Amino acid sequence: MSTVAVVGLGAMGSRIARRLFEGGHELVVWNRDPAKAEELGVGGVAETPADAARRAEAVITMVTGPQALREVTEGDDGVVSGVVKDTTVIQMSTVSPDAVSRLESLLPDGTLLDAPVLGSISEVESGTLKVFAGGPRELVERWTDLLSLLGSVLHVGPVGAGTAAKLVANTTLVGVIGVLGEALAVADALGLGREAAFDVLGVTVLAEQAERRRAAIESGEYPPRFALSLARKDADLILDAAAAAGTELRLTKGARDWLADAEDDGHGDEDYSAVLARILG
Repeated sequence: MSTVAVVGLGAMGSRIARRLFEGGHELVVWNRDPAKAEELGVGGVAETPADAARRAEAVITMVTGPQALREVTEGDDGVVSGVVKDTTVIQMSTVSPDAVSRLESLLPDGTLLDAPVLGSISEVESGTLKVFAGGPRELVERWTDLLSLLGSVLHVGPVGAGTAAKLVANTTLVGVIGVLGEALAVADALGLGREAAFDVLGVTVLAEQAERRRAAIESGEYPPRFALSLARKDADLILDAAAAAGTELRLTKGARDWLADAEDDGHGDEDYSAVLARILG
């Protein structure tokens, strides 16, 4: 078993830490709010991200985005300052390609795994996440047993490929929820009853999503699994990365605009599927 540090104890990070702890690993944790780290009760509490990295063989970062990643990895108290030659940094946040490149440039060669995940709270609790691992094959193999406690590990290429894979996956996530909302909006506009609309969707490629979201649409309740504000952030990351590569994404832009409108309407802390409430008015 290994000594693992987890930096960032939000909805995902705290559950990652608990699952690794229950899997027999020794944990060191750090969070901006130290009380949250203390309350989690899964191992030692580090004073800084650098302290966490010094005390661990692998340090996992799970934060909200590129700026948060810079804040916990750079500077005298950042993870990079605590990394030694044999430490592995496993970056699991959803960030930009540039953020991953920047972090890699600050670390010793061959010490970074770019490993964001597909899935949310229930998946991390059940160990069924999809882990998109980018990095040297030998480093991925070294940490596959650890990461397999969280879910299935897919080695997608070198450092940077993990983040690319996550942005590809989330392109489908924001796109599908937007198309589902617009399909129901067309049904409403053309006078097709909601029951009939769901019957129709049930024989299309959206059948599974329509059935999964039906109860929330009918009740107007969207309990958070993946916050809408984070989905909007991810859509921005996708569009920015595509623009930097010279690729136009018209459908994703439309989905991002719906998410932004829903966030402006106060749905930011609800599940991202609350965008359906905004689309359907």
